[in-house]
Amino acid sequence: MGMKLVVVAVATVLSFVQGRAQQDGGYAEPAGRSTVGLTATAVLALRAAGAPAPEGARAYLQAHEQGLTPTELELTVMAEAVTGGASPALLDALRALQRATGAIGPAVNSTVWGMLALRQSGEPVAPETVRFVRRAQTPGGGFPWAQGLAPDTDDTAAAVQALVAAGVTGTPIARALAYLRARELADGGFELQPGKRSNVQSTAWAIQAFLAAGAKPPAAAFRFLARMRRPDGSLRYSPQYATTPLWVSAQALPALARRSFPLR
Repeated sequence: MGMKLVVVAVATVLSFVQGRAQQDGGYAEPAGRSTVGLTATAVLALRAAGAPAPEGARAYLQAHEQGLTPTELELTVMAEAVTGGASPALLDALRALQRATGAIGPAVNSTVWGMLALRQSGEPVAPETVRFVRRAQTPGGGFPWAQGLAPDTDDTAAAVQALVAAGVTGTPIARALAYLRARELADGGFELQPGKRSNVQSTAWAIQAFLAAGAKPPAAAFRFLARMRRPDGSLRYSPQYATTPLWVSAQALPALARRSFPLR
């Protein structure tokens, strides 16, 4: 019964994400306007679920390549990469974010996404970038959004995917998965940080990390995601809150479809 719910959830969440396509080619929250971040996230979600994004989505992203934050740029590189290839100018902008320390952009988070963007595009990751991310791992095995901050589930899971994509195996990955396992709660969901409640996005990120590392994700995590389904096909953020349905649903869809980043 549980797996049947998950199969249904994949179909309904996919339908919801597809339905958020706008006339300008972008994707938007209900009653909202298209944004680059939402459009790139939706494109990746659709690709993960085996559905093509409308041609207008790629055109929308290509028309909005200027003035992006590092993470928006990295998401756009990934989305363009899975819809025909990232533009040379965008890849040049990504490479320009590389710092002497190995960081890509200003934070651990932007570096992790930079690694994923490079690998999604078939580009190599510099050894110093891999070392930068590995050095950010905390004694408890987790990774923070930026150096000096507390680790969290989302950034740890993203770091696992990036490091695995860069060829890292062994102890760093095992320690990160141990950190993630400690974040699973009794309802099957994962908390962002110790003492928080379960939420859909942290649960989805954790699932993707296990998949990337070749480990079996907890079955209860999939059931938690399926239980968060709303009548319109979107997912609640948590049992307590329903907010930003496109962002939440699009971030969860790859996990429901059992796909990790970079998409292959």
